Amino acid sequence: MNAQEVHPIRLYVMRLLYLLNFLFLGIDVWPSLVHHDGPWDPVKGVAFSFWAALSTLCALGIRYPLKMVPVLLMQFLYKLIWLAAVAWPQWATIRSHELTGVMWQGVIADVIAIPWVYVWKAYVMQPGDRWRWSTRP
Repeated sequence: MNAQEVHPIRLYVMRLLYLLNFLFLGIDVWPSLVHHDGPWDPVKGVAFSFWAALSTLCALGIRYPLKMVPVLLMQFLYKLIWLAAVAWPQWATIRSHELTGVMWQGVIADVIAIPWVYVWKAYVMQPGDRWRWSTRP
């Protein structure tokens, strides 16, 4: 499956999601990284570094929406895993219902934007790359 088989509206929806991620995530994360005082808590530093990388890769997704689908899949999965492993077990006592709402909105946006038929055909049905060295050129 190639870009010709994905509806242009889907490509624009993906580009919009990449743009929003690039802008809103980048505006929030990059200043925190650049202007942070003192040592980072290692786990919090990993989270901010991850989000900075994600926002940067989303800039590439604006131009290459299908090539960057794994970025959207990663975003979808990390939010879904957070909701299942962190938010749901603590639902009665969780302090950040706002964060939970943002995560749900992100999951829904990803479900809408990701071209699932393309993902199925390109990543599940396609044969994988070879595992052995080839002696032929």
